[in-house]
Amino acid sequence: MRLDKLLTELTGMTRSQAREAIQGGRVCVNKEVKKVTAEHVKETEDFVTLDGQELVFQKYVYYMLNKPAGTVSATQDKTAQTVIGLFAQEDRKKKNLFPVGRLDKDTEGLLLVTNDGPLSHRLLAPKRHADKLYFAKLAREITEDDIALFASGMKVDEELTALPAVLRRLSGEEEKAFLPDGGTGAAVTLHEGKFHQVKRMFAAVGNEVLYLKRMAMGGVTLDGALAPGEYRELTAEEVSRLRESVAGK
Repeated sequence: MRLDKLLTELTGMTRSQAREAIQGGRVCVNKEVKKVTAEHVKETEDFVTLDGQELVFQKYVYYMLNKPAGTVSATQDKTAQTVIGLFAQEDRKKKNLFPVGRLDKDTEGLLLVTNDGPLSHRLLAPKRHADKLYFAKLAREITEDDIALFASGMKVDEELTALPAVLRRLSGEEEKAFLPDGGTGAAVTLHEGKFHQVKRMFAAVGNEVLYLKRMAMGGVTLDGALAPGEYRELTAEEVSRLRESVAGK
């Protein structure tokens, strides 16, 4: 990769800023000052520094975002705020980020954001059965019949017959945290992600979703310290759990 291009990817600099830094003697490759912007370096092998600080090349990056209501799961949209628009400018520019799948505009919670296309594809492939856990505030309490229907792989409507899903009541602690002002809730774990699927499944059993939040996906749980609209990088352990969740399936 050209040295100036490497700087733009790793620092968020513009190409002209990168050229100025190189020509100004601020960049070293393997401890030698380099002033030729078009010089090629091996991004995963060469030791590159800017002002004495090592620049580490990452091919892929992984984030968890606590998606707020009112944002769309897209890289760009003509009318609405996108989830990618919540990221810092330097993160958006240098990493070519995109959301892993979609959450409805009014749905909140865990959304994975990355530039790793192969892993994203595996996480979204129905045959991989990556778990997705949702908490839902409902119009009425769930019944044992509801639980059995979800587990059976129910016919939702003329367009959708859902794979078996796990429906359960929230624990006391879960309910207290998820519904601090009261109400009725439930947890549902899916292995697919069709359009409005959770809402359609509850509608099929005569219930209504009043509020929906995704809590986990592929073995990664939403960090409770993240306020809506905030994000952080996944830890190495979390990335490993994501990969393991779809390995060999």
